[in-house]
Amino acid sequence: MSENVSDPTAWLTVPDLVEVLGETPGRVRRLLDEHHLIGSRRHGAFAVPAVFVVDGRPLSSLRGTVIALKDAGFTDDEAIDWLLAEDDTLGRTPIAALLDGHKSEVRRIARTLA
Repeated sequence: MSENVSDPTAWLTVPDLVEVLGETPGRVRRLLDEHHLIGSRRHGAFAVPAVFVVDGRPLSSLRGTVIALKDAGFTDDEAIDWLLAEDDTLGRTPIAALLDGHKSEVRRIARTLA
């Protein structure tokens, strides 16, 4: 794996996720289908921002946030962009707020974006 998982700009392909998560490719696809993770083909091969994986597991608060964004009409790419972009209301990126345990605040904002 060429990318450092702690690098906030790193992206993990499905084979990378299989290695990092210790799961089968089928299980990784199910995690994606069930919104435990979200990814994009923007860099060629399908990949997930590495920051969405913490301690070898999908960030637990990501799923509900992704579902809230999907309910607001966001595409996967738009949801990823919102999670990784600075938010004035939060004073940081939504993913940073989730990593710090502020899922209620992030989801409250996500629900207002529809």
